[in-house]
Amino acid sequence: MRSIFVIFFVLLMASCSSFEEQKKKPNIILIMADDIGTEGIGCYGGLSYKTPKIDKMAEEGVRFNHAYSQPLCTNTRIQLMTGLYNHRNWKYFGILDTNEKTIGHYMQEAGYKTCMAGKWQLQSYDPPDYPGSQKRRGTGMHPKDAGFDEYSLYHSLHTEDKGSRYAKPKYLENGKIVEKSIDKYGPDMWVDYINSFVDRNAGKEHPFFIYYAMALPHWPVVPTPHSKDWKHKDKRLIEDDIYFKDMVEYMDYAVGRIIDHVDAKGLGEDTMIIFYSDNGTHLKVTSDTINGKVAGGKGWTTDAGTRVPLVVRWKDHLKPNVSEELTDSTDILPTCVEIGGSKMDKNIDGISIYPNLLDVNAKLKDHIYCFYDPRPGWDKDQFTKLVFARDKRWKLYEDGRLIDVKNDVLEKKPIMAKNDTKATKAIRAELQKVLNDMQKPL
Repeated sequence: MRSIFVIFFVLLMASCSSFEEQKKKPNIILIMADDIGTEGIGCYGGLSYKTPKIDKMAEEGVRFNHAYSQPLCTNTRIQLMTGLYNHRNWKYFGILDTNEKTIGHYMQEAGYKTCMAGKWQLQSYDPPDYPGSQKRRGTGMHPKDAGFDEYSLYHSLHTEDKGSRYAKPKYLENGKIVEKSIDKYGPDMWVDYINSFVDRNAGKEHPFFIYYAMALPHWPVVPTPHSKDWKHKDKRLIEDDIYFKDMVEYMDYAVGRIIDHVDAKGLGEDTMIIFYSDNGTHLKVTSDTINGKVAGGKGWTTDAGTRVPLVVRWKDHLKPNVSEELTDSTDILPTCVEIGGSKMDKNIDGISIYPNLLDVNAKLKDHIYCFYDPRPGWDKDQFTKLVFARDKRWKLYEDGRLIDVKNDVLEKKPIMAKNDTKATKAIRAELQKVLNDMQKPL
């Protein structure tokens, strides 16, 4: 009888232990690059730059072939932070509405210790001499109010105070301005900060959520510590397009430092790492791919401006795979909230991609939506409002242009309603319904 009781007790404890493991919330590290399209990453067919760390992420996790962003950074960042498309909460370029609930707030409510590092640019974008700037300056959200327990962020105050993001960096760290010497490099400082946060929170009862909004490989194109000219201190802030390759590869190196640190701490199985990008590559850059040369499309609503890498790695939890489902920046917040074991307390546009991470055959969105109007803001008068809905192949603009993206990736041959076939008429009707529905309140 006693032996039966012992066996029962052991089985009960094992069952409870297994249940506790299932309930355990994973750490989440969200990394968003600044200005890189899919053509810049090796696992997507890029040939111009070496990205072994991100490529290995893809080998160990799930790579999305149809992940999209907005064409410019603030537009994507606001969608990522709020889970809402821009037509619901857009104010000005470089401004996040102070009334919005952010991904940081949600993760805090889910019991996470939160941290953000890298680039902010959501509080005061316009320079003082730009027409109308006095109505906008300082009206956005300050990092201290965005749901992050700790932060180290470039461009957190007025534009003219932002300093350098690369050599001789300047940033706001937990309320204090930090200025480093020419010997220091901003991306190194932020990776050090993130890894220190991991060290201080590893093994604690609470999980951690880190959002690393990278500066790389955004202009200015300047040497990295791996560039041959870094040894010349007087050249470290001199712009030259030849350094773009170095910047992309340093981006990959920075991502690798975080992954390697997580693994060295024994946290690989406890930490989901997400790599994403805010928009396509700069217009000045043309990259080689397995399908030929691809010109950057930052600022444009073509695939070159909006199709971006999305790779998710969670050791021993996600099977290596490639997803063909549609997703965009609004989906990141609800994904993190679901993975964190919490729920949304308001309606948003995004949906969680977690089911698809577990099974790439799980359906996500049939369509995505884009409301793109980065005005007002310094240097943004060059853009005009563009609104479209799309599926994986077809895109319908609000002005009636229907694009067969598969056969017209540069969007040079729009199909107008008067030229519709029976098939394109049906596609147009389906996408027009999406456009109409998106204008309704949530």
